[in-house]
Amino acid sequence: MVRLLFKLAQVPDDEAQEIRTLLDEHQIHYYETDAGFFRVGLDAIWLADSTQDERARELIREYQAERAVRQQQNYAQLVEAGQVPSVWQHFCTQPLRFIAAALAIIFVAGLTLLPFVMLVRNA
Repeated sequence: MVRLLFKLAQVPDDEAQEIRTLLDEHQIHYYETDAGFFRVGLDAIWLADSTQDERARELIREYQAERAVRQQQNYAQLVEAGQVPSVWQHFCTQPLRFIAAALAIIFVAGLTLLPFVMLVRNA
């Protein structure tokens, strides 16, 4: 029986490729599906043989734990080297986009809180 193993939506290409390589190295038979032109389907890796499900999931859990540690170390190195942009640097590179996003956040927060403000005023 076919089983869904790993959804590929919003997964970086390098991570997806490393997952494929990991499954190939451990001789786990899988296939991939694509969401299609209209993005109605599901980007995913599926197991062709459900008897390998437990083993494949354990391999992916171990891989993701190792990847998380690697990514945290890379981020720490970037912060230490001063290569992570600050809020001010983001503002300086795209001030209009930054201001538009801030105004959108304020607008949505205002709309969300408006019923409660009106309720307190009428009480």
